Amino acid sequence: MDQELAYLNQFYLKVIDFLANYSFQIIGALIIVIIGWFFSKYVFNVMMKFLEQHDFDPTLSKFVANGVRVLIFGAMLVVAIGKLGISIAPFIAAVGAIFLTAGLAIQGSVANYAAGISLIITRPFKIGDTILINKVYGEVEEIRLAYTTLRTEDEELITVPNKHMIGEVIVNSFNYRVVESSVGISYDADAEKAIALIREAIEGFESVSTETKAIVGIEKFGESAVEIGIRYWVPTRNYFKTQFEVNMTIYKALKTANITIPYPQREIRIHHTNEG
Repeated sequence: MDQELAYLNQFYLKVIDFLANYSFQIIGALIIVIIGWFFSKYVFNVMMKFLEQHDFDPTLSKFVANGVRVLIFGAMLVVAIGKLGISIAPFIAAVGAIFLTAGLAIQGSVANYAAGISLIITRPFKIGDTILINKVYGEVEEIRLAYTTLRTEDEELITVPNKHMIGEVIVNSFNYRVVESSVGISYDADAEKAIALIREAIEGFESVSTETKAIVGIEKFGESAVEIGIRYWVPTRNYFKTQFEVNMTIYKALKTANITIPYPQREIRIHHTNEG
């Protein structure tokens, strides 16, 4: 029992000695950490207000403000550790090694975030635009730092990692998507009349864009028909629905006007030879 009391008394004396020698350093370190926490929070709020007033993208604003907040608090934490008399060189080396390992492990995600920041800054498209990227068509529904989501006419949600958005050809048709098709008419038919009927059929649809007029004209002269090229713009969400309805209306209009849509024909000649 006396031995245990001696050990306890020895521990008590060491604690008192430690506090006597390092109490001011500990208090100073805690004060630095507390100041760093509140100061970083204050800077975060100031930056958020500044970025919002200058119409920065909300996602990018929060990312930048949080990054600055972490850097400030991290710097104050390093100063507090130094205040305790602990060498920060090994600590910094360890943190650097951890970040390097983590960076190699999640380099794909880091690339997505970096690409997301580039997209938000350059703004090659915005929410509501219709884009074509890597053979994927859809209306932009959401732009995040790691990925962009597109919605198709079939209500399918397509998630595209942002790293695939950078360095690729992006076709932005904004609120509309172009329909390109053609129809063949007989060489004996009145081409001007057919073009007028097709244009009238297209313009009869409310969903077809009136800002960009439909383009209808002779595209080429085929083997069996004169090809009438057709281009018009429709909302992405109604692309296929409108295209099919317009095709039916054009077919009926040409049929009513007795304009023939020929089918491919081949003429086969058989030569007979008389052998002695």
